[in-house]
Amino acid sequence: MVNEVVEGLGLQNVTTVHDRIENVTEKFDFVVSRAVAAMPTFVHWVQHSIKKENKNEVANGIWYLKGGDLTEELAPYQEKVLIYDLHERIPTPFFETKKLVYLPL
Repeated sequence: MVNEVVEGLGLQNVTTVHDRIENVTEKFDFVVSRAVAAMPTFVHWVQHSIKKENKNEVANGIWYLKGGDLTEELAPYQEKVLIYDLHERIPTPFFETKKLVYLPL
């Protein structure tokens, strides 16, 4: 499905990987995922997969789809994390509690 979205949008600079993170040896500008763990755990898992050199307008990092109250979970990243309320842009019941979390690394 992700590959279909990439193709449908005509994106040329996207690599999709469906695998366990410990099997991924490549480095990327961004890691994009739906929530699979608390943010500190996820950062620990993927930080080695993010390129240090930045060639983008937005700093390399993580884009993470999360739901619920994120206050405590994101407290360690308070000064640099950005949270986007998806329900404002996609007003459907599924997105009522969903957030897109961006953490530059």
